[in-house]
Amino acid sequence: MANRSVVVERRIAAPIERVWHALTDLEGAPALLSGVDAVEMLSQGPFGVGTRWRETRRVLGKQATEEMYVTASDAPYRYVVEADSPGGAHYDSEFLLREVGPDATQVRMTFTAVPPSGVGGLLAKLFGGIGARAVAKTIAKDLEEVASAVEKGHGGA
Repeated sequence: MANRSVVVERRIAAPIERVWHALTDLEGAPALLSGVDAVEMLSQGPFGVGTRWRETRRVLGKQATEEMYVTASDAPYRYVVEADSPGGAHYDSEFLLREVGPDATQVRMTFTAVPPSGVGGLLAKLFGGIGARAVAKTIAKDLEEVASAVEKGHGGA
C-alpha cells in the first residue's frame, strides 16, 4: 500500500496571525474557499486538537463530504487535520506556517493519502498521478483564495 503525498507552498503577504485565523476559521470556509460548499461543526470551542467537522466540497466535479478532525495544533505555526473516507482511504493534511517578514507568511501544506487495500487500493495506485495533480491544483487554489482574502484585509482577525 503506497502512500501518496502532495506538497504545495505559498507566500502570503500578511502577518502569520491573520493567515492562521483565515486557515482555521472553519465556519467561514464556504465564504472564503470556492471549492467548499458547506461546513457542519461537530464540536464546540476554539480551534485545536479534537476539533471535528464535516466538510462538503466539490472534488473532480462531484460533491464529497468528509468528517475531519484536528490531531495536532501549535498556533500559529502548525496544525494537522485527518479524515477517513467512506471508501477506506485515510487522509492527513499538515499546515506549516513560517514568518518570512513582518507582513509575510510562508504556508506549506502537505497532503498525504493512504489508499484502501484491495482493488480500490490498486486503482488508487494506477491513477495516483492524475489524482496527485488534481489534489495539488485544489490545494494551490485554496491557498490562492486565502492569500487573496488576507492580503486585502479580509478572512483574518
